[in-house]
Amino acid sequence: MASVSRDANGTKRVLFTDGDGERRSVRLGKVSVKAAESFRLRVEALLAAKELHQSPDAELAAWLHDLPERMHARLVRVGLTDPRASAMRVTLGGLLAAFFAGVDVKPATRVRMEQVKTAMVDHFTDARDVATIDEADAESWRAKLKEHGYAPATISRTVLYARQVFRWAIRRGMASRNPFAALKAGSQTNTARAVFVSRDTIAKVIDAAPDAEWRLLIVLSRFGGLRVPSEALALRWSDVDWEHNRLTVRSPKTEHHEGKGERIIPLFPEIREHLQTVFDAAPVGSVNVIGRYREGANLNPHFRRIIERAGLTPWDRTWHNLRASRQTELAATYPLHTVCAWIGNTKAIAAGHYLQVTDADWTRATDGTTGCGESGAKSGALSTQNAAQHPTAHDRGPSRESSETPCFAGVSQPDADERETMRNKPMGSPGLEPGTPAFSMRCSTN
Repeated sequence: MASVSRDANGTKRVLFTDGDGERRSVRLGKVSVKAAESFRLRVEALLAAKELHQSPDAELAAWLHDLPERMHARLVRVGLTDPRASAMRVTLGGLLAAFFAGVDVKPATRVRMEQVKTAMVDHFTDARDVATIDEADAESWRAKLKEHGYAPATISRTVLYARQVFRWAIRRGMASRNPFAALKAGSQTNTARAVFVSRDTIAKVIDAAPDAEWRLLIVLSRFGGLRVPSEALALRWSDVDWEHNRLTVRSPKTEHHEGKGERIIPLFPEIREHLQTVFDAAPVGSVNVIGRYREGANLNPHFRRIIERAGLTPWDRTWHNLRASRQTELAATYPLHTVCAWIGNTKAIAAGHYLQVTDADWTRATDGTTGCGESGAKSGALSTQNAAQHPTAHDRGPSRESSETPCFAGVSQPDADERETMRNKPMGSPGLEPGTPAFSMRCSTN
């Protein structure tokens, strides 16, 4: 018979007596009581099979097969099972080489994943046997990333990619477990790098741009919310609907999601002017709106030089913050689901990585007025009250409208005049029964 013992530090082990009468133990670590009890029953089954010179049944054999290498080795040491056939030794370098040879991702994603590869090899080395990397090693690796100055968002992305690599390895039999599975990734939101690029600022940058195509690139990002370079360079003249003021945007980043390969955005006035200028100068038969660069071009260094030429200091995440500024701007006017459809992201992504609090928000909050002249607190409270007391009505007749109706008012002036007249009229003739005193009192006070 076997039993479960708990050590002073909280770890558990299974104790048993083998066929030679010797006391043996198998250390389990800090596991739950239920898990320890399940392991104890398996140990007893292995003891019984050994005593009867039988092979483990199918269920027990499957359990042994799925057991992590380290735990299986402990059972081998106490004589409960035979060593596994020598498996192919997989090094971290070999695993990463196989992974990157087969992974199909966008070029920008591959660049970021290559950074993860470097971070793992620098810490573990190419020759490290992946079977020897455990949870403690993974925690040590993450701590080193922080020590080396990685930003929290970068650490989070790096941990998630490491998980992906080992999930891939497990599916292909190159690893038996994922030491990064339970490793805390952290948040990928980094508000410290969020910058709202105002219209005045971007106007200076546009003026400093060297030519019409560069001015259009900047405008497409800041006022169209396009990703640069991928979406801007994919833009074709056939995507421009001049008549209906619409622009079809193809997104290489999201094309692998069903129905997300393209979106249609308004041809905002800020874009149309610059788009028309480039169109007028384009050679006959041109296909691409931006003819100078193609996919994979790194436009960031040149853009930062343009910002400096404008007499400004380049901000963090130069292109991304243009998109974020446009989404923040649009969200102040249009419903968020509409803005997300135009920008090409989700509400969750917008809230975590795009939407910002601007100086204009602070100004509106501190000067005590909204667009209708009421205090922000008052109008907000009234809107909330109306939403709670007056849910959306269906199948109602047409309502009265008046050009004199003030913002947020629940009653227009004509309505108020009519109700005042009604208030001063006597009630209609009583019916067959006289009104009760209580009813008469309510009528007189109303």
